[in-house]
Amino acid sequence: MPEKYEDPFARIASMIGGDEYLKVARSLLKSEDATDEEIASSTGLRINMVRKVLYDLFGKSLITGIRVKDERKGWFVYRWRTRRDEVEHFIENQKKKIMERLQQRLDYENASDFYHCGSAECNRVTFEDALEGMFKCPSCGGVLNLKKNERARKAYAKKIEQITRDMQQVF
Repeated sequence: MPEKYEDPFARIASMIGGDEYLKVARSLLKSEDATDEEIASSTGLRINMVRKVLYDLFGKSLITGIRVKDERKGWFVYRWRTRRDEVEHFIENQKKKIMERLQQRLDYENASDFYHCGSAECNRVTFEDALEGMFKCPSCGGVLNLKKNERARKAYAKKIEQITRDMQQVF
């Protein structure tokens, strides 16, 4: 795991993909415009793993690649560079995605009544599914009763509120 005081780029890379991502990120921070082969050499990772990490970070707009001709070998290679200025933007986008999913889940919880038999092994079912099954649990056959989902609603609403506050503090 990255240290608490490490560069935010390295910390985000580690959160995305673990140790391999952290090694590649640290290598990129030490040596701007490094090739995938140079990164593989400095990290001890296999070239295909380095490329996987680089393409993923590139897809997330956290790094950029410049295509240059390798004079020794005669073919084109990419030189990779961090886009540390994009780290905050990436984090904000992730928070927005999480908030959208939480809001969808909260809307679903608010719009639905759920029924449950009381057994910990069984899942709750919607009113429509309970009605279709004559209010018998599809797993164990027990009687389905209305289950309050107030705790779930409050938990989703609280998390949405926390993320909203957090996003407002950044700006």
